[in-house]
Amino acid sequence: MTGEFERRHGFPPGTNEVRPAGPDDRAAARTLAQVSLVPADLVTFYDSIGDVTWADVGNGYFLDPASDVLLRLQEYGAVGVGADQEAHGLVIGSNGGGLCYVVGPDGSVHRTRTASLDEPELDKVADDLRQFLELLERSLTRFVADGEPGSL
Repeated sequence: MTGEFERRHGFPPGTNEVRPAGPDDRAAARTLAQVSLVPADLVTFYDSIGDVTWADVGNGYFLDPASDVLLRLQEYGAVGVGADQEAHGLVIGSNGGGLCYVVGPDGSVHRTRTASLDEPELDKVADDLRQFLELLERSLTRFVADGEPGSL
């Protein structure tokens, strides 16, 4: 498999995993639960999943650990989401190409149009975390089948 991957893409495979949550991840999830703009689904996710790293699917798909989400919130604050950007969300990951995924307080997931989080323009990509995770799964399945990661 390694030889096939490297032949097809021109570089050796990297880390690709869904890491189960450990004690530190669950503690960070409990701290995240105390933030008012965090949807319950995200806390539930982080109580079970430490992070997602699919470095070799297109540019990559990454869902950051809860501790990184908290650190980013402390250092940079929340990101305006929605048409009026009055609601605020959390950056939970990226597509490896510089675009970030932001979850709004209603659970919807958005993707930035550019790599900058200064006055970001966002596109809604999923109504909730479950739909977003299903889209990620479809991207992985498509990539395994034909080498195309989709447009998530």
